Amino acid sequence: MLRDLVYLFFPYHCPGCHNPMYRNEGVICMSCRHKLPLGNFHNVNAKKLEKVFYGRANIENATSLLIFQKGTIVQNILHDLKYRGNQRIGEELGKWLGDELKLNARYTTVDTIIPVPLHKKRFKERGYNQVEKFGKQIAERLQASYEDRVLIKTTYNKKQSKSGRFTRWINASETFAIKNKSLLENQHVLLVDDIITTGSTLEACVEQLKKIKNIKISIATMAFTDEDS
Repeated sequence: MLRDLVYLFFPYHCPGCHNPMYRNEGVICMSCRHKLPLGNFHNVNAKKLEKVFYGRANIENATSLLIFQKGTIVQNILHDLKYRGNQRIGEELGKWLGDELKLNARYTTVDTIIPVPLHKKRFKERGYNQVEKFGKQIAERLQASYEDRVLIKTTYNKKQSKSGRFTRWINASETFAIKNKSLLENQHVLLVDDIITTGSTLEACVEQLKKIKNIKISIATMAFTDEDS
């Protein structure tokens, strides 16, 4: 009764359209959920995403749940996750993608989920890694472990949402390192992040992870910036 009364005066607003939601509607309203542009890269569009890393990073597979474009519902929900602390979004998207990946043979061999890390200073500023809950939900559905003690970020970069592609590539190079290599030896790992834009951050992470003995790497993100869409 008290929860109903609180919700009456302080309703939860959809991060996609910012309209009030019904109490049992979930994290994203049904209207926005039906409008979300799905990538479906793990089923029929795999080559389109994997070619982003062709010749740059040696990976097994790559997928994204959503297609990102500026001024859309996808941008709104990712902004709410990353800058407003709405971690329920990462959890919801992780459940969604994880349920799909567990039906795909290319991902059922994944042993460990690894998040793209934040620098400790950025983590202190934000208070959380926006891909943690996303990765943990995928791990649960793939019956894989979740490991955030191997890949670390060593360089603190200024926010670069308005930076050009070349600047992002320069900033991403040589900003990651690995430790506790033995934890991932002989494993198929799934590297997770929020969005693929130039792919430079993920490329830099793969470069470091490839130093581990007999490792296989796949990639999964919440969204992919598709300039052809």
